[in-house]
Amino acid sequence: MSIPEGVKVVAVNRRARYDYSVDETFECGVVLLGTEVKSIKDGKVSFQDAFAEVRSGEVWLRNFHVAEYGFSSVFNHDPDRQKKLLLKAQEIKRVDRRVREKGYTLILLSIYLKRGLVKVELGLCKGKKQFDKRADIKARDVDRDLRRDFRGRSEA
Repeated sequence: MSIPEGVKVVAVNRRARYDYSVDETFECGVVLLGTEVKSIKDGKVSFQDAFAEVRSGEVWLRNFHVAEYGFSSVFNHDPDRQKKLLLKAQEIKRVDRRVREKGYTLILLSIYLKRGLVKVELGLCKGKKQFDKRADIKARDVDRDLRRDFRGRSEA
């Protein structure tokens, strides 16, 4: 993801791009409580196993843990509650069709702040096989070696 100006990245799920091939990405708003927003701005989130599902025309985020806000009173939030994602109706229909296909799932890729609002990047992903992962690692190593060789030649 290229980071535009005015966007502060809170957290990135690097493991998702290793385990899944991302076909399409969506920017979603999230329905949050006040203490959840403050915790997210502090970076107190955990979402390694986070995924989204479409239920009755709405998209819900699951396994997204937002730690309780430390300076809050008794009116704190439940850290593991499901959060509703805000997408356009056409996007929800398209995502629902693709998720019903075999092997596709919605994975949380990153969380960021855009003009003070919490946004999440959701990816329409398909799981990678072990040989796909090895091929990606090999391609990355070859690319790194090539860049190292070119850098060494330009300095000489």
